[in-house]
Amino acid sequence: MMISSTALTLSNLRPTPSPTTASLPESNSKPSSSSTSEPSSPPKPQARRFKPSPQLNRWSRARAIRSGHKLDRLIQQPSVEMNSSNSSQLVNNGYDGSELHLLSPSNESGSNGDDSTDLMAGKSIYMVSDGTGWTAEHSVNAALGQFDYCLVDRVCPVNTHLFSGIDDVERLMEIIKQAAKEGAMVVYTLADQSIAETARQACELWGVTSTDILGPITEAIASHLGVSPSGLPRWAPGRKNSLNEEYFRRIEAIEFTIKQDDGALPENLHKADIVLAGVSRTGKTPLSIYLSQKGYKVANVPIVKNIGLPRSLFEIDPEKVFALTINPVVLQTIRRARAKTLGFDDDIRSNYSEMDYVKEELEFASKTFQQNPIWPVIEVTGKAIEETAAVVLRLYHDRKNRCSMPRISKRY
Repeated sequence: MMISSTALTLSNLRPTPSPTTASLPESNSKPSSSSTSEPSSPPKPQARRFKPSPQLNRWSRARAIRSGHKLDRLIQQPSVEMNSSNSSQLVNNGYDGSELHLLSPSNESGSNGDDSTDLMAGKSIYMVSDGTGWTAEHSVNAALGQFDYCLVDRVCPVNTHLFSGIDDVERLMEIIKQAAKEGAMVVYTLADQSIAETARQACELWGVTSTDILGPITEAIASHLGVSPSGLPRWAPGRKNSLNEEYFRRIEAIEFTIKQDDGALPENLHKADIVLAGVSRTGKTPLSIYLSQKGYKVANVPIVKNIGLPRSLFEIDPEKVFALTINPVVLQTIRRARAKTLGFDDDIRSNYSEMDYVKEELEFASKTFQQNPIWPVIEVTGKAIEETAAVVLRLYHDRKNRCSMPRISKRY
């Protein structure tokens, strides 16, 4: 209960007039300003500002600086009262619960403006992983793709924050506390079932929306195989063969692909798993690097007007050659930007990015593709590298395995 106090003065000690006397106005006297003024309303309580944890203070400041602006108000989550059963659950999972009370309003300490949490505009998604965070990040990005219609126009802006290598409960609690203060959603991939359960309980207690990406599918596979999961992150020291044959095969594929970029060493085309052919700026190099990171040795051969292709391109297995084509208007736009970046003079720029030359070069490439009908022609206009790679790999495995249904097969 709030008690207001006033100073004791002589004016305050005047006798209070009776109701009858107070109701009779004095003659030839103006009403006092105090009698006509509206009663002052009690001051509105100031909203408390959350004090960030020391461990995450610098992260919050960095995100606020990158955002360029701050929220006008803080997002406050409703406090959750801890009971003995909830506390005992977290204790059983390896956390003593000593900091769970910090989000309660009764335990908030006053703070100045320097220590208060600066929040960014828009909704935040915290991605927490005990490994590299690759699975969580790509899962969230895939889901956000369903909201392009509002993300592009900033109608529903979203900020994602990745926390990788979180393999102990103390650091996990700090992150979930910060998420509760910012009103963020938590998405986590935690291999240790006890830590994942602790994260779920803490998010539930603090009113944080959360999703476990790895847990449900791990449990389903364990049930399907009839064995228990190890509960160790992919790169944990206890995992056997973390640097296995597949890992070194990927490294070898990346090294091979870099050496074979842009038509280099055509005598090695027969060693490649996949060969990409297309005119300049159709995305051959980034597509090659992306595929090599999946363990495929990739070579790419540029097609240039009036310049012959290497003989080895027609001597290798044609089923591993993939042709890339693109819309001429889009290609011209890309080439103009590229020419400007490289500082080409007007003569070179006209031969490289003018529409007539672009159409002639695409026509030259199209004739080459028609002469080799086994090469599949892939339209890359408006497609991301991942989309084009999915098409290439689907066709590659379909040809290699001769499956009745297109698929990408892999053996563990």
